[in-house]
Amino acid sequence: MQNLPGKTAFVTGGASGIGLGIAKALLGAGMNVVIADIREDHLTAATAELGAAERVLALKLDVTDRAAYARAADAAEARFRKIHVLCNNAGVGVVGPTELATFADWDWVLGVNLGGTVNGIVILLPRILRHGEGGHIVNTASMSGLVPHPGATLYGTSKGAVVHMIECMRGELEPHGIICSAFCPGAVQSNIAEAGKTRPASLADTGYTETDKRRQQAGNFFHLFRTKEEVGQRVLRGILNDELYIMTHSEFRQGVEDRAQAMCAAVPDLPENEEYKRTFSFLFVNPIHAAETARQRSRKYKT
Repeated sequence: MQNLPGKTAFVTGGASGIGLGIAKALLGAGMNVVIADIREDHLTAATAELGAAERVLALKLDVTDRAAYARAADAAEARFRKIHVLCNNAGVGVVGPTELATFADWDWVLGVNLGGTVNGIVILLPRILRHGEGGHIVNTASMSGLVPHPGATLYGTSKGAVVHMIECMRGELEPHGIICSAFCPGAVQSNIAEAGKTRPASLADTGYTETDKRRQQAGNFFHLFRTKEEVGQRVLRGILNDELYIMTHSEFRQGVEDRAQAMCAAVPDLPENEEYKRTFSFLFVNPIHAAETARQRSRKYKT
């Protein structure tokens, strides 16, 4: 999906933070941009910040509401005719000890971070396939989905799932001209800490009230975080380069390597059943990983 001017992107959670950064970058690349967001105040501010009213459509959307999502897709097509890039970016965060999590905590995090992404795929993928002009799907995950750590069980579970979703879809959809990327940022200046303001009353029961208070009192670390513009440009480059994994922070290299090495070390050293290996060869290796290694090495060599 390298010919972006004149095409249309649909960005969920697109009115602030990472989503707005992505919207700004894609708009700057000549795309029409639909910013779908649950917060009206953010939509108003984002519309003013983006400008280019003729190429921006702001829609209020709760990504967990499937009927509303379908109506938003209809509105986007009515305005711009076709959707080419889907950025499943809307997300919420809950951190703290696993034993404090309630069913409502799990349901909220998984409902938005994973369920909202599923809704985007089910509703928009057929529309992208239908026009036959190719496309790109970006799931906003997190480095917590690749380098899990204590205290992020709910969040990391949801983000690990959307990475896995991309890895499964990549080889399946690429022959149809649709590239899939997992965006795994580190810390970014965003409003995810305010996500609780949009938490449904039906899922208000939480075990993290005191944990959230302590986290909010821990200090302001925004000066250590990447800006929305920086990560938006990183996503744009990832789309233009057809990258499988779009990452933002080199500080995670050791963690990524340690996890991969731990998995390799855990593979048993046993005789292989050659018939089993031949019969189910598609299960043992996913060619997207070797292809991504070659792509990244080639890109780094050129730069």
